[in-house]
Order: sequence, then structure tokens, then C-alpha cells
Amino acid sequence: MESSRLDRWLWSVRLTKTRPDAAAACRGGHVRVNDKPAKPATPVQPGDEIRARVNDTTRIVEVVKVIPRRVGAVDAATCFIDRTPAPPPEAAIPVARRERGAGRPTKRERRVLDDFRTGRL
Repeated sequence: MESSRLDRWLWSVRLTKTRPDAAAACRGGHVRVNDKPAKPATPVQPGDEIRARVNDTTRIVEVVKVIPRRVGAVDAATCFIDRTPAPPPEAAIPVARRERGAGRPTKRERRVLDDFRTGRL
């Protein structure tokens, strides 16, 4: 088998949880094959690049092997090459914390905390 339906392949390599989820992503315009919008029945072949937006994350994968049915996660990982760029590191923003059991802040402490949160300090 040298080609498969896009929705079936996305489901079988475990990029989506269910096949209807894969089909809905395709119909919603969240999946592109070789930089072209794709329908659920678009044929997928080895060498194709797939961009799929799944769970608010854009995954970029290259098809290595087309499989006819869903397999285990270890076997499914060998069917594609993940080219998704690493997410940018989150900046460490200091968080104002109070000691547990310290009670409510006084008026002065509250003003200092507000200044700290708004960046005036």
C-alpha cells in the first residue's frame, strides 16, 4: 500500500485521538499537505510534508511509511519524522508570593504588591 487517506493516516500514527477528530481538523482547514489545504480523503504518500494543528499545537511531520491500520505507539513513531520546531522558552517572570498563614496584607504591603505587579517597582 503506497497511499492512504489523510484522516486515516493521522489517526493511525496517533497524531489525533480519533478518526472523526482527524476528519474534522481537515474540514476545518487545520491540516495542509505539501503547503496545500487538504480534505480528509487526500491521499498521503511517503515523502509528503503534513502540517496539522492539533490541540492548539502545530505539528510538522514528514511521512516515512504509510500503514493500513492503527498500530502501537512505538511502531507508529517510526512512520513519520517529526520536524516540529521546539517551542520558545518561557521567560521567567517573578511572581509575588506571601508566606502561607501570613494573613491578609496590610495597606502598605498591598501597595508594594500592586507596584510590583504593574512594573512600577
